[in-house]
Amino acid sequence: MDDTLPDLGPVGTDLTVRDDGSHLDHAAELEELGYGALWIAGGQIDALDRLAEVVRATRRIPVVPSIIPTGRYPADEVAALYRELEAEHPGRLVAGLGAPQQPRAMAAFGAYLDRLDSVGTRVPAGRRMLAAIGPRKLALARDRAAGALPLMVTPEYTAGARGILGPDRVLAVQQFTVLDDDPVRARETARPTLGFLLGVRGYRDNVLRMGFTDDDVATISDRLVDAVVVHGGPDDVAARVAAHRAAGADHVSVGTLGPTGGVAAARRLAPALPGVRAATRGTTVE
Repeated sequence: MDDTLPDLGPVGTDLTVRDDGSHLDHAAELEELGYGALWIAGGQIDALDRLAEVVRATRRIPVVPSIIPTGRYPADEVAALYRELEAEHPGRLVAGLGAPQQPRAMAAFGAYLDRLDSVGTRVPAGRRMLAAIGPRKLALARDRAAGALPLMVTPEYTAGARGILGPDRVLAVQQFTVLDDDPVRARETARPTLGFLLGVRGYRDNVLRMGFTDDDVATISDRLVDAVVVHGGPDDVAARVAAHRAAGADHVSVGTLGPTGGVAAARRLAPALPGVRAATRGTTVE
């Protein structure tokens, strides 16, 4: 692969899109706090212009959709957005892409990537990353993209994913967090999100591959929650980030769940996180 890989820094954070546009001010603040990348969940991308707005509201931080659903947005539209933003703000958009939920999804995903590779609609392989958790999609991310964006995984999984991707692809792990020292309450906060994802076959299959049981999945057991969601305080989150990094992750995106989430959580976490700490030293975090 000849394309330059994206530099996302060691730690990123999620950005919640708001109807009143306040997320654009939040994006600028998160950049100043020192996070390496901003992540926007696919369910919040009701139009591709959402991504352009965030890029334009910030100065240097990479913006990564996680993910652009390829079943909804044609490759030509994604490529047009990429070309537009490359002309204005080069290197700022990394196209996070997810396979369509349809029969023969891998074949359809491959055809989508072919279109992005084609003359006139090119989005370089080094500027796109794939939502990949299973072995086949990790191999596709290795061969056709800058790397992979796994979600709802453990550090042990991260080590295995690194083995499939090899040393020269970007492994950006997305880590759910709940800033709550009460483990019972924190698990209840996390369960609705996990329950939604476990309804998607790919996530369920991966949880089983990681060694959890059908009963763990059916009940969203404490064991499962604790393995894929870190709860507690900033030091607990920093320890899980460090574990993923030690296992081979290049970047960890911290996504906070529940009422303690959002930009306030990012402020609280920043001094404890590697790579963000230096940027916030001397800053008062409320």
